[in-house]
Amino acid sequence: MIRERILVIGASGQIGVELTLALRKIYGNNNVIASDLREENDLLKGTGPYVSIDVMNKEMLHVQVIRQNITQIYLLAAILSATGEKNPNLAWHLNMQGLLNVLDIAREEKIYKVYWPSSIAVFGPTSPKQNCPQQTIIEPSTVYGISKYAGEFWCNYYYQRYHVDVRSIRYPGLISYKSAPGGGTTDYAVEIYHEALEEKKYTCFLREDTYLPMMYMPDAIRATIELMEAPVANISVRTSYNVSAMSFSPKEISAAIKNYIPEFNISYEPDYRQSIADSWPQSIDDTVARNDWGWQPEYDLNKMTKDMLENLRQQ
Repeated sequence: MIRERILVIGASGQIGVELTLALRKIYGNNNVIASDLREENDLLKGTGPYVSIDVMNKEMLHVQVIRQNITQIYLLAAILSATGEKNPNLAWHLNMQGLLNVLDIAREEKIYKVYWPSSIAVFGPTSPKQNCPQQTIIEPSTVYGISKYAGEFWCNYYYQRYHVDVRSIRYPGLISYKSAPGGGTTDYAVEIYHEALEEKKYTCFLREDTYLPMMYMPDAIRATIELMEAPVANISVRTSYNVSAMSFSPKEISAAIKNYIPEFNISYEPDYRQSIADSWPQSIDDTVARNDWGWQPEYDLNKMTKDMLENLRQQ
């Protein structure tokens, strides 16, 4: 049996922290190497090895892959939607070149599994708004979405041409109490919980009726690992899988919070992120993921809200 040696690039980010900790539980602390350009996240300190890696420095990355005997790579380093609109060239360059560097090294070193996340940002104004299917019209309107859609095809290309086993999920908005949001359009759904506890009020940058697909981080981490552990014969999608858990609006999340904090108040001041949100589907059809590798979410809005507030209170 192959002894896994897993490299997580972007381990100090919103997904990276929790994914690294989950992988360490499964594969052993020393077999999961966390890496990032940023300082090591406090939650990772003392739980396993950490190296400073710039995914844009291909030679440095290549050396580490060989030195650490890496068998799997999770590439999470990226510039997200709202941040990307402020510097489109940088977002495109980092999101594309980082992926190509990893795919090239995986091909050369026969790394047998690579994970790279895509996003609902690949969908655009012409995609279906309700139950957006796995295969549909895709015309993204943000540089983040453009880079993710191009990345999906690079993943498919490296699988078809070089047999690199790349797997991917189109994440919806992700909500977590452990790590700070990373500059995405769905970040309001994280900020609102912090503000509800600290200030009892929140000013939302989206309209009250803006529905977006969302997922609680424990579900996202589980989906990622279940996809990576699924038998290769079960993987029919080599671009990126639609995966969904729930859809809600700012009005609905504030109502869920009021069940626990009755004095909470929300107000609305939509900004440039509103047009990004309006370009995305309101709900996602993930039938293919459910059929291929048995995906099932565990959290809905109320279960998530209870868990978020309990954990944030403890912090």
